[in-house]
Amino acid sequence: MEKFDTKAAADYIGKSASWLNKTRMTGTGPVYLKIGGNVRYERTDLDAFLQGSRRTAVYAHANDNARAQRAAA
Repeated sequence: MEKFDTKAAADYIGKSASWLNKTRMTGTGPVYLKIGGNVRYERTDLDAFLQGSRRTAVYAHANDNARAQRAAA
């Protein structure tokens, strides 16, 4: 299983390391591992986070998540 540190994970998903640090505090970012004092992200978790971010509309009430999931498959 390929694992990324915070900087590499941020680069992979197109965000900043600061953004990932903040989302760990709020629980809104990708799933991560805490190994001792180190944070690591698995590629599969980053890919799942990106797939879960697919949208069909700007507003939540207008999103067709089923269509977005079909497009991702």
